[in-house]
Amino acid sequence: MSKAPKSDLQKIDPQTQARILSEALPHMQRYDEETIVIKYGGHAMGQEDTARDFARDVVLLEQAAINPVVVHGGGPQIAAMLKKLGIQSEFAAGLRITDAKTVEIVEMVLAGSINKQIVGYINAAGGKAVGLCGKDGNMVQARKVTRTVVDPDSNIEKVVDLGFVGEPEKVDLTVLNHVLGKEMIPVLAPVATSASGGTFNVNADTFAGAIAGALKAKRLLLLTDVPGVLDKSKNLIADLSVADARRLIADGTISGGMIPKVETCIYALDQGVEGVVIMDGKVPHAVLLELLTDHGVGTLMHR
Repeated sequence: MSKAPKSDLQKIDPQTQARILSEALPHMQRYDEETIVIKYGGHAMGQEDTARDFARDVVLLEQAAINPVVVHGGGPQIAAMLKKLGIQSEFAAGLRITDAKTVEIVEMVLAGSINKQIVGYINAAGGKAVGLCGKDGNMVQARKVTRTVVDPDSNIEKVVDLGFVGEPEKVDLTVLNHVLGKEMIPVLAPVATSASGGTFNVNADTFAGAIAGALKAKRLLLLTDVPGVLDKSKNLIADLSVADARRLIADGTISGGMIPKVETCIYALDQGVEGVVIMDGKVPHAVLLELLTDHGVGTLMHR
């Protein structure tokens, strides 16, 4: 019978293992009984080994008396399903234009297959995950989003109707308050309800920011495909205040798709989140490195 391969930790000598665990203790104490909201997305979601490592890390946090809340995206998976079904997808101002047919697919993929896959991985790692979306218990009520874009031919601004794309307007914590602290890990799909009971597709970063703000989370971790906020020399900025972030947006250092991420961070901080980290979700055990080591990873934004 062949032996199972050794884990990374088993390859380290016992003294080093003990030192690593000992150095994590003060960080565990810092986050004891605190809520950590983790936005999980990007390429890390598409690789099973990385996804299972992420699930184990989330279970470890819960076992260490930390309350993790996972909010996941699913853009690539939605795009793949729309292509499979022959449905054309358009974007404006970085957001998917979501008509009635598309929003059905979005809800099916986000609140269905992706959500339950993550729940399955966490449960397989020894946790007790509960898959939910913003419609459950009226958790997140959203309002319709419109965006203004500049026509490249005429250079005239025009308002784009994004269809069933929303942004959070109200957050009801009733369901989460019944789950958190009960050895259960909520896994949330960014699908929200409307005031009339309809469905809105919400950007996962924005959804996570609204949840973290309502929970007054200790940390909001945005797992992305980049190391964090970079300066003009493409070096990582490890620490960033809100005032500095606004200045870097104004001078063009923060640009493109990083702007809405940083604006989400600022919103969450304004709502009472202590700190927000933009970090590379492809780094193995990125969540543990950020929370349980001295150096952390990514860019920490704070008030």
